[in-house]
Amino acid sequence: MGASCKNYISPVVFAHGLAGFDNILGYDYWGDDYGVFVGDPCDEFLEVSCNPYIDPNQKAKATAVQPFHHSEYRGWQLANQIESYMAQTGSSYINIIGHSQGGIDARKAAKELRARKGYTVVRVLISVSSPHRGSPIAKYILDLGPGVTSVINALATIYGNTVYASGNDGYAAAKQLVYNDYSPSDGQTTGMKVFNQNNPVSSSYAYRYASIITAQTGLSVNPALFLLKNGFYNIDGDGYCVDDCDNDGAAGNGNGIRTDLDDDGLVGINSQQMGYRLKYTVKCCGILDTISTYSDTGYVSNINYPNSTQMTSKNALVDQDHLDVIGVPPDTFDEMEFYAAIIDYIAYYD
Repeated sequence: MGASCKNYISPVVFAHGLAGFDNILGYDYWGDDYGVFVGDPCDEFLEVSCNPYIDPNQKAKATAVQPFHHSEYRGWQLANQIESYMAQTGSSYINIIGHSQGGIDARKAAKELRARKGYTVVRVLISVSSPHRGSPIAKYILDLGPGVTSVINALATIYGNTVYASGNDGYAAAKQLVYNDYSPSDGQTTGMKVFNQNNPVSSSYAYRYASIITAQTGLSVNPALFLLKNGFYNIDGDGYCVDDCDNDGAAGNGNGIRTDLDDDGLVGINSQQMGYRLKYTVKCCGILDTISTYSDTGYVSNINYPNSTQMTSKNALVDQDHLDVIGVPPDTFDEMEFYAAIIDYIAYYD
């Protein structure tokens, strides 16, 4: 798109993923390696802890919903916060950038805001590393059995209550991120397949949907994800199949090669595309990096039924793991310029 944001676009709301937060002890979920919020413009005298790449007039907010819960609930919470923020800023429209589960919550919020306001509130909705068709890691955790998952759920609840409030549910969060209903006999229909049916890609809810797909080469990997991938579970996430054909918790199928560029440590590339696929281009010599629409893979309008190319193509991938794109150190990724490029892309369509 352009070299910088236009003077003012509708406010940008950032929606965090599973276990996320807005700010803990000065460290922002949506930050660089030092925890500085990527949406904070340099609009104060001699301000340095800010993003110098975005326009000083740009409004942005990092939201905080229940760290552990399903996306019907988290998306409803997100809609509440967006509605309050719109009233605060006097804006009639909003843009949303969601990371991981936050990109799923954003679809629920967009639908909810349309129902409340009677018009399409969300201009551009962009997901980053989101498991729109499930994550094998969620099913792997649930498959460990009650003895282990009860401990994980307890730890998640304690953590979630600390960073947000009571009401966290680790089981609900995990079952949300499995493609098919994990417990079909429990009286509750869960999972991404039915969520996608209930919260579809629709111009009634957002004018433009797009997604950024991440995958790691193994050269620069967050230590926690490195241990997970090499010691416990290595996702095979670039095979095509309608539905979850290998029963790993994500739609699609493995191609039999787990060590290639097919996931970001938590989500396979066959799960991430929603709407348009976006391409991130790193520039040099003081020129702002760019985000553009990558048209070769087409548009995913029905999230449950992408085509083979959309589930397996390794074109226009951002070579980062699931945590590097939100500034969890150590990494060498420039989060400030990356999100400034996303905001610049939004400005083109806002």
